[in-house]
Amino acid sequence: MEPQVMTNHEEIARLYREFSLFPSLSRADLGPVITSQYGGKYTNIYTEWSQRDLERNENVKFCRQYIVFHDDKSVVYSGASGNCTEIKGELLCKDSPSGEMKAVIRECTIKGEDKQFLEIWGKNIKMKSINLTALKKHGKVYEDDQFGCLIWSHSETHLLYVAEKKRPKAESFFQTESPELSPVGDEEEAIRMEKKESVKGEQFVFYEDWGEALVNKSCPVLCILDIEGDNVSVLEGLPENISPGQAFWAPDDTGVVFVGWCHEPFRLGLKYCTNRRSSLFYVDLTHGKCEQLSSGSNAVYSPRLSPDQCRIVYLECSVYGPHMQCSRLCMYDWYTKMTSVVVDVVNQPGEDGFTGIYSMQLSPQCWSADSQRIIVASPQRSRKDLLMIDISTGMITSLTSKSDAGNWVLLNITRDLMVVSCSSPNCPPYLRVGFLPARGSKEEVVWVTLEDSQTLSDIEWQILTFTPPPDQDNSQYPGLHFEALLIKPKEIKDGVRLPLVVIPHGGPHSVVVAEWILSTSVLCRMGFAVLLVNYRGSLGYGQDSILSLRGNVGTQDVKDVQFAVESVLNSGELDMRKVAVCGGSHGGFLACHLIGQYPGFYKACVARNPVINLTSMIGSTDIPDWCIDVTGNDYSTDCLPDPSVWEQMLSKSPIMHVTKVKTPVLLTLGEDDKRVPNKQGIEYYRALKAKEVPVRLLWYPGNNHSLSKVDAESDGFMNIALWLVQHLS
Repeated sequence: MEPQVMTNHEEIARLYREFSLFPSLSRADLGPVITSQYGGKYTNIYTEWSQRDLERNENVKFCRQYIVFHDDKSVVYSGASGNCTEIKGELLCKDSPSGEMKAVIRECTIKGEDKQFLEIWGKNIKMKSINLTALKKHGKVYEDDQFGCLIWSHSETHLLYVAEKKRPKAESFFQTESPELSPVGDEEEAIRMEKKESVKGEQFVFYEDWGEALVNKSCPVLCILDIEGDNVSVLEGLPENISPGQAFWAPDDTGVVFVGWCHEPFRLGLKYCTNRRSSLFYVDLTHGKCEQLSSGSNAVYSPRLSPDQCRIVYLECSVYGPHMQCSRLCMYDWYTKMTSVVVDVVNQPGEDGFTGIYSMQLSPQCWSADSQRIIVASPQRSRKDLLMIDISTGMITSLTSKSDAGNWVLLNITRDLMVVSCSSPNCPPYLRVGFLPARGSKEEVVWVTLEDSQTLSDIEWQILTFTPPPDQDNSQYPGLHFEALLIKPKEIKDGVRLPLVVIPHGGPHSVVVAEWILSTSVLCRMGFAVLLVNYRGSLGYGQDSILSLRGNVGTQDVKDVQFAVESVLNSGELDMRKVAVCGGSHGGFLACHLIGQYPGFYKACVARNPVINLTSMIGSTDIPDWCIDVTGNDYSTDCLPDPSVWEQMLSKSPIMHVTKVKTPVLLTLGEDDKRVPNKQGIEYYRALKAKEVPVRLLWYPGNNHSLSKVDAESDGFMNIALWLVQHLS
């Protein structure tokens, strides 16, 4: 019996529009504890959400507040406080420690010019609005997660943020002064200074940036606003070979602690690359001295100061090698100046099941109130769980492993009240709160839902575990397992076999956890089963699994995906005549390998910004080290690969199998992709055209590697869905 797959484009668009209405959580802030006149305690919780607006073709950000009545260890009553409100123009915002004030970095367009302002708000008034653009102390403020910050001093008298270094105005050698009305006063002085600082012949100088998703971010500087004096100063005395970011105030406001990324001899892409050489630094504001707090031989990121201001925890991993790895949780004692490892790298999971820490960053607030425990959200195989880590004993306790939800994100923890976002493949994100039990307690967290979501009862999911056959075992790292998420319609009529869409993740050192994914949910509602494969090399399974893929891309990962696909097809619920493969980045690399190494097995292929030829990619990507590392070789900035490495890169590339491809291919490419330049996809497009294989290419201007702008994401999904319908019917 043929399955009833949705085929009408209007029905598919209606379904996509319906599911795109589900918002996602991005942050939460907790206000101070307030005691009512009747003695009850309550806390206000401010949350920010993001939602796709298909009419405006943008992601809309909005806020909503909640009130939580509680005692010291449990929630008594909770509920929403008012309706949601759209947020416009805010790049960054932060409440002061007391909750009495709020700082906002705002960007707006005035008379056709983009301007940035730093605003200070009181309880019901805008106290200050400082035009940062007009001050000309620095360039644009950084709002990204990599460098950006907006931090109040403990005294609430200063604000710390990161911005692009000011560059002198560049002029042509042939610039002539146009006769104008004579300026007066301050305006005359400003023009005089600008002309004095301007340089000729610098208009077209190339400035490196930090790559994909960090375009035009080249030379960050640390900036401090003296709120009382309205004065902005740029911190000096920092080493010239580093780019500072992720900064915060040192204990007692004596200085600033920050991460410095080494940018010599040149910058490499930083987004999704936690392996860039970096160190923890401290600059003393009294004496102007800058000292290095951590070893300069590793990569550090995400430092967090304890509530008692005695310790700093941060994540650390090796330089170069896999871009994402199992991290150490390290701790620096502010007063003894000693560094210790709280949680080390896990090579293979032990009896307790803990697989290691695999976090891009720690939550902005991650400490317990007693400064003795850290809460970390980290993939653990195909789930993301909340882990409680005791800094004294190193003991790790999962707070969520028994939950039905497959994805937990810590948004905030203040005074031991945790605010989290949860989701699953059949349930969009929802908001919960719960108190962290006392240290040493055996009690479990009692979670209270503040904002529920709609569970899609007609979609089911399960995590499948696979053991590679003996001939595919890795001799250097034997006995490794891998997993896949199978998501499909729940009610299947007797005799019906579902078409299958196989989606290997990118990275390759990434992972897909059991979370809400818009595209996957729509495909399931259309009538497809979806298999998301976490092949060996994925995060969340131990460092050995990650290292096992070095030198084995194009073989081990390809065989893992194919083994998982053939295993689920043997269950009898799926139609082996109707299998498609989709993937982006390294997932696109795998998709193109699969249709070349298993000709005719897959009836349709979709590749989003795929890696096609490592040899042609290395000279144009922002991560040339990745092209070397995946072949199993060590990267060095000061020498070119020898001929044998070029040969390995080519032999491991999908382009080597293009002559065997029979499967129709849809390519979706971002015009501004710096990670996997679009020439990769074009190279494959031309090769397929030459072989008269059906191929279609979609080109998205203004989009980078993620293809995540609303117009590209929605149009891409519709074209992908119709491509699958066309070739699996």
